[in-house]
Amino acid sequence: MIDAATAAGFARLTLGHVGQQYPYALQHVTCVPGDLRAPADQHPIFHGSYDWHSCVHGWWQLLTIARLYPQIAEVAEIRARADALFVAEKVAGEIAYFERPVAGTFERPYGWAWLLALHAEAARHDAGWAAALEPLARSIAARFAAHLPRLTYAIRAGVHSNTAFACTLALDWARAHDAELAQVIEVRARHWFGLDVACQAWEPGGDEFLSPALCEALLMSQVLGAGFAEWFDTFLPDAAAEQPGTLFVPAFVSDRSDGKIAHLDGLNLSRAWCWRAIAAALGEGHPVVPVAEAAAARHLEASLPHLDDDYMGTHWLATFALLAMM
Repeated sequence: MIDAATAAGFARLTLGHVGQQYPYALQHVTCVPGDLRAPADQHPIFHGSYDWHSCVHGWWQLLTIARLYPQIAEVAEIRARADALFVAEKVAGEIAYFERPVAGTFERPYGWAWLLALHAEAARHDAGWAAALEPLARSIAARFAAHLPRLTYAIRAGVHSNTAFACTLALDWARAHDAELAQVIEVRARHWFGLDVACQAWEPGGDEFLSPALCEALLMSQVLGAGFAEWFDTFLPDAAAEQPGTLFVPAFVSDRSDGKIAHLDGLNLSRAWCWRAIAAALGEGHPVVPVAEAAAARHLEASLPHLDDDYMGTHWLATFALLAMM
């Protein structure tokens, strides 16, 4: 668990960008003349933080910090801004965007998953945020439930399209809010990943912020429960010897002003999160636990000092730092 001063620092970083409209990477399919509008007109709530999904998970981070560290000064601003944004009228505007005929793949699956995570966090608060966000969350959940059975092959990329990462966040929400979606995710995860053995871990790619291997293992730890260790021992049979070595060495980031290369800081942070969670799932006495915990520490150390080096990282990295340190 991070200390209150670190949490306050994360909150200040994120408060600085969730309302910053420009620069903004607008992911938008135009249909008719005049269809292209300013980000705040397209997205009444999530028009900051460079792109839609980063704004969503920036708000997840802020609400999480407000719950865990209610004593820090930044919580008053977090709550006031959330009160102004998470209201029925603005949520209706976000839903309207998703209901556009050409928006079926908008933010699928990464932004979808983070929206569910945001709603799950909002539901842990006594404000009206969760009630306001629920129609959007239900809409996203329905999209997940329709999409996953049609997804014949899991997407194993280390970027936003990664199936396992999105399913991990969505499963956490679904177990509390939608038992049918939870069952869909569990069935599909076993279908995609249940027979995987001897993972080669050919990673990282030059612009990846997720580990395909570790995200898969993290999802299966949630799905398999007590049976996870047996699956893991066939999936990464040499992990106790720190093999494949690519999973144990932090990525080198050559240029943090390059938005794609800066993803590698996110890879280090998300790997730290995955390794810590995998170690906890394997349980005391498993030979991989000490090497997993050491790998998590190395990856965190490599990128934690660089959250505010450049806006290409500042607009999102603190979320992954919080995941890694909670």
